[in-house]
Amino acid sequence: MSLNTFGHLFRVTTWGESHGPALGATVDGCPPGVPIDAGMIQHWLDRRKPGQNKYTTQRREPDEVKILSGVFEGQTTGTPVQLMIENTDQRSKDYSDIMEKFRPGHADITYWQKYGIRDYRGGGRSSARETAARVAAGGLAREAIKALLPGVQITGYMTQMGPHQIDRERFDWDEIENNPFWVPDAKAAADWAEYLDGLRKSGESVGAIIEVVARGVPAGLGAPIYGKLDTDLAAAMMSINAVKGVEIGEGMASAMLTGTENADEIYMGNDGKPKFSSNHAGGILGGISTGQDVVVRFAVKPTSSILSTRKTITKSGQETEIITKGRHDPCVGIRAVPVGEAMMACVILDHLLLHRGQIGENRGKIG
Repeated sequence: MSLNTFGHLFRVTTWGESHGPALGATVDGCPPGVPIDAGMIQHWLDRRKPGQNKYTTQRREPDEVKILSGVFEGQTTGTPVQLMIENTDQRSKDYSDIMEKFRPGHADITYWQKYGIRDYRGGGRSSARETAARVAAGGLAREAIKALLPGVQITGYMTQMGPHQIDRERFDWDEIENNPFWVPDAKAAADWAEYLDGLRKSGESVGAIIEVVARGVPAGLGAPIYGKLDTDLAAAMMSINAVKGVEIGEGMASAMLTGTENADEIYMGNDGKPKFSSNHAGGILGGISTGQDVVVRFAVKPTSSILSTRKTITKSGQETEIITKGRHDPCVGIRAVPVGEAMMACVILDHLLLHRGQIGENRGKIG
């Protein structure tokens, strides 16, 4: 299976399956001299790991990362960094009933049609378990960004669960870490808890929308046409399991605006630097960062593994029915938040390295 690598200069290759002995990432292109140890990466993995509360899958994985190469005396050496996470709580027997059946909404049928072989144990390579490797790589990317651009902050949060949205008037950055849904709205978090608990008990699932913001990104990252910052961000977010839509800034809603409403007016700030009256562009114009917050939003579909009986077919083409057993997230969007943050970190670092390699410092001066 090809195409398991993303990035231009900061390149991440993930490997492993949901029910294999281990999974991980090989990171090539990380600058030398970045202070790093397993604990720094573990912090981000702990935010994604399963079984932390009743609203996520009860698979109990410590997700303990091991650094196998590319680090010496607490610093990256510039050589490939190998990150490994062992699987310890597989229950492959939960999937024995689907060996010959295709689960509706899953990649079972397309994997079989393309490759003629599939790992039915938890979905194998198509499982969201793969995202643990991305979060590990994203943890390394964060530390590299911190060394090169210490002012950058990357924060993800949920803005919608099913039909329920946050109230932007109640937006509170400090609230994000205080609830199991990474929601910047305390009232929404309380309401969603009751809503999701009902779905969970009935064996149902629901989708979500996640927003990821990178604050402190300098102007100049990205390039026109094929090297756009938003092109790579959109591809990175769309590559996350279960993501079905991505938008930058105002996104799809920009179609409802007039040109006057959509254009972010520019003026000079008291610090002698250009400022914008709004951020409909999501911090990117012409594929290049403006210096504003970079804002990406993505939609995650409902978890396809549900306890309701669904119609399907077998590998031999016989019509049948299926109930997906096992341990699954009632809203996979919850654990998609740290994954979205990791992908943002990897893309921002990649474009920072590209910018430094071609331009160095920004050449166009204002004022």
